[in-house]
Amino acid sequence: MAAPAEVDTCLESFELYQADSTFYILGTNTDKTLWRLLKIDRMEPSELNIDEDCTMYSQSEYLDLLKVLDEEHRSTGGVNFVTNCCGIIGFIKFLGPYYMLIITEQRKIGAMFGHPVYQVTKTAMIEVSNSKTRPTLFNSKDENRYKKLLQTIDLRKDFFFSHSYHIMRSFQKNFSDPQEGWDLYDTMFVWNEYLTRGFRKVLKSTRWTVALVYGFFKQDKVTVSGKDIMLTLIARRSRHYAGTRYLKRGVNEEGRVANDVETEQIVYEDTLGPRQISSVVQNRGSIPLFWSQETSKLNIKPDIILHEKDNNYEATRLHFENLRRRYGNPIIILNLIKTRERRPRESTLRQEFDKAIKIINNGLPGENHLKFLHWDLSKSTQRY
Repeated sequence: MAAPAEVDTCLESFELYQADSTFYILGTNTDKTLWRLLKIDRMEPSELNIDEDCTMYSQSEYLDLLKVLDEEHRSTGGVNFVTNCCGIIGFIKFLGPYYMLIITEQRKIGAMFGHPVYQVTKTAMIEVSNSKTRPTLFNSKDENRYKKLLQTIDLRKDFFFSHSYHIMRSFQKNFSDPQEGWDLYDTMFVWNEYLTRGFRKVLKSTRWTVALVYGFFKQDKVTVSGKDIMLTLIARRSRHYAGTRYLKRGVNEEGRVANDVETEQIVYEDTLGPRQISSVVQNRGSIPLFWSQETSKLNIKPDIILHEKDNNYEATRLHFENLRRRYGNPIIILNLIKTRERRPRESTLRQEFDKAIKIINNGLPGENHLKFLHWDLSKSTQRY
């Protein structure tokens, strides 16, 4: 299995302190034997000025460091403790100053081969500027409105992360194609990629941030033939072209489909020492054509509208090229659209999808052909 990035300095808990001109974040490893320091300038609120101290401090040196920092800022009130936190979600700027989003509470929901996995249970938004450098725009109605909109997003629901395991990647990828570094956040399954982008480019590190994955994580132990078997189910939802049902359907021009979800099932014997591990990965998503549905509370099954604006099925082809890069060959498409309907709805998409696959396959070498399987799920589960 791939070793997690930066294990020797993996930071898992943090303390936030503030001085008049600077925020200080002190991060430490699991057993609190090593500490590192991050400085965030508060004097230029419209700019994100961050500096990471390359020194690793011991527990005693960490206490001495706090005393030194407090002495440096004594003339302006010293250094004051703000909060404990579990990692930085990212930084955001509307019309005024930057804000820092942090996780202040977490709950352990499982572990991946000894690496804890957590759910977000509480967050905070910290304004970077101070009372002197806060721009006059801060009190504008628009600024407050944007802040309230952001705060309506409930990160406590269905977001999970790990400090020391690349939970945004499948076990298969972590094992067969190990990668490390700050660019891992660029994956489609890290929902705070944009919020951490500037921060990561400056530090070239992910020590201080967490990669939030949106979806489902469930882990349980079962007994089979006297053996303890660990069963883990992970669903990772793509951040690209995401949206609620009916409002987001089909594919966009970049080949991203609505509600793209990677599901991974991991099974292994819960024992010490070498073990056999099974990881099965499947992908689901909206049918990669340009189509939509009108939302209506009165119509349970709204009409399907097929938009004929991609005669060469370029977006559909891009979608399957993306799948091939992510998972390799062969690509097997299981089409669950109905074959028989009293009034054509889904069957319209079925015919168009079949046509698209044939045209795409005509331009591919045999070994790259898409394998298209039709299965009418409704018809197959009917009771006779």
